[in-house]
Amino acid sequence: MRIVGLTGGIASGKSTVSNLFKSHGIPVVDADVVAREALRRGSGGWKKVVEAFGDEILLDNGEVNRPRLGQIVFSDPDKRQFLNRLLAPYISSGIFWEVVKLWLKGYQVIILDVPLLFEAKMDKFTKPVVVVWVDPETQIQRLLARDRSSEEDARNRVNAQMPLDVKRGKADIVIDNNGSLDELNKQFQKVLVEVSKPLTWIEFWRCRQGVSIILASVASGVVVLFVKAFNNHTS
Repeated sequence: MRIVGLTGGIASGKSTVSNLFKSHGIPVVDADVVAREALRRGSGGWKKVVEAFGDEILLDNGEVNRPRLGQIVFSDPDKRQFLNRLLAPYISSGIFWEVVKLWLKGYQVIILDVPLLFEAKMDKFTKPVVVVWVDPETQIQRLLARDRSSEEDARNRVNAQMPLDVKRGKADIVIDNNGSLDELNKQFQKVLVEVSKPLTWIEFWRCRQGVSIILASVASGVVVLFVKAFNNHTS
């Protein structure tokens, strides 16, 4: 099984690339979706976060007010790290089980879409790692246009993340998203060819089909040994 890491930064266009993979039939495990589930009302993560940050982060229906929580943690590095530590076990577990589900369905290539891929050291489980990169000012201007937030809030959000230049240095594949959507699509087509190439032997033996072959071979060997032992005993 090939697990491709996909990361970037806020307003970098990572979600657009993620959707392009989906449109080409490659399943995506989205850490943001898993994180939302981890914060669902009544869940273990929800209880931990409410206990830590208080009822002020809740909406009237009891769900977490994510924009309000974001304002609190993005302006305070210590609180942001604390929140990440609280939710990390729930998010890691959720991602693991989503990968298992796709493995059981027989998918040979999946995309792991994780904003904090490097920070959480999940890049060691993915190959190749794709980083969607934009320059910092383009990132801020796109964030201002998208969320209509203040420039101070936008800069706080960008500065709270690992710089995209650092992520670019750690990547196997870089998608430069400073240009137009057409230019992004052209780069994506090359990435699609790269991640869809035939599995290596190691990747194949990790996928369900490979494991099935191993188990079938072991089972056949056991049967042969049993038959030989039986024949020797009766002869």
